[in-house]
Amino acid sequence: EQGICLALRRLLGSEFDLTFANNGRAALEILQRGAAFDVILCDLMMPEMTGMDLYDELARSMPGEEDRLFFLSGGAFTPAARDFLDRVPNPRVDKPFDPQALRVVLRERVRHSHPPPKS
Repeated sequence: EQGICLALRRLLGSEFDLTFANNGRAALEILQRGAAFDVILCDLMMPEMTGMDLYDELARSMPGEEDRLFFLSGGAFTPAARDFLDRVPNPRVDKPFDPQALRVVLRERVRHSHPPPKS
């Protein structure tokens, strides 16, 4: 959603390098072209290609990339979405999200992806 993208850019853009995709298919194309990300924030429910579909496609075509997905959720779950969230271990951030809590989660993930060099 455009509004969510604008809010994320305002909240996170000064601390993180951000890339936005308008939908799951566009995100998949960016990833398939070789772009690398520490975290992929993904809405769970999207038209055309849901976050669940993106997860499954990444697991099939780019194993390991699906682990980078953090799902944003508005809480209106279908039975399939509930089952999916019970099945996958990926973090979920519920909308409306607390900006500070989101920053903390992202910082931790980035820190985990880039541990400090050993002396």
